[in-house]
Amino acid sequence: MRWAMRLRVALYLAQALDYCSGKGRALYHDLNAYRVLFDQDGNPRLSCFGLMKNSRDGKSYSTNLAFTPPEYLRTGRVTQESVVYSFGTLLLDLLSGKHIPPSHALDLIRGKNFLMLMDSALEGNFSNDDGTELVRLASRCLQYEARERPNAKSIVTALMSLQKETEVASHILMGIPHETASSTQPLALTPFGEACSRMDLTAIHEILEKNGYKDDEGIANELSFQLWTNQMQETLNSKKSGDSAFRAKEFATAIDSYTQFIDGGTMVSPTVYARRCLSYLMSDMDMAQEALGDAMQAQVVSPEWPTALYLQAACLFSLGMDNDAQETLKDGTNLEAKKNKT
Repeated sequence: MRWAMRLRVALYLAQALDYCSGKGRALYHDLNAYRVLFDQDGNPRLSCFGLMKNSRDGKSYSTNLAFTPPEYLRTGRVTQESVVYSFGTLLLDLLSGKHIPPSHALDLIRGKNFLMLMDSALEGNFSNDDGTELVRLASRCLQYEARERPNAKSIVTALMSLQKETEVASHILMGIPHETASSTQPLALTPFGEACSRMDLTAIHEILEKNGYKDDEGIANELSFQLWTNQMQETLNSKKSGDSAFRAKEFATAIDSYTQFIDGGTMVSPTVYARRCLSYLMSDMDMAQEALGDAMQAQVVSPEWPTALYLQAACLFSLGMDNDAQETLKDGTNLEAKKNKT
């Protein structure tokens, strides 16, 4: 990774931590290089937000103890300053291209041998002043006393002044191919895919109604005779009620009836999940997350069913996750094309 990109990684991660602090989520546990991902544009992103919890269980650090903040070893608690310490270890990774224990790195820095820290793969393509500044910032983050470490906002300020080649896109600095909208061929969408891409819920409803339950054929529903006689009629009545409400566009009633069918547990139907998914979207767009859960469950039940992917795309569009929606739409289109060939 070129020097300019390493500086950009450091800045973006510091900005992410500063943003989290501003949102009252400063305690990012076990920050390390494995938490850093790169998006489709080559920009670094901080991931694993499930780890941002206020835990005192003493198990929040999975890395080697040599990389763990000193105060965490004493108290078992993560503080904002602990996160800054972990950020310092990330800076060492960026400087050296290796996972160097902070104590060893600080010995080199104190001995003014910081050039021994620098990654040989950089081949000297950085200024000594920039290298010195980044090493100095890393050593401040790695101070033994937590109160002597900088906060995320001051780290951002320090890194902003070091940025190079700011006009060059990250994917170019990374040397990775970049797929632009103009370079990709437009998808040949089916009517269902087209309706989902437009979020035309009325058209989706018409297609689901027209298709009926033909795609449920072959779904295993193993029932004992006792279950069949004692519970099947009630289950079928729930489904029948849901279908009537769905046809009449009474979506709140459809949701209730389909929920009874699903909770009954005697039969599994991807179509029922699909219909409840659309009912959620039609009745209240704030239920898009629940709708997405149903579309995903339909895929679990019937993995080769394009409808499940199309509906996931519609849900993702409604959640504002357009890039993910487009990818899912593409997956659904490819799956349907593959299915039509066989």
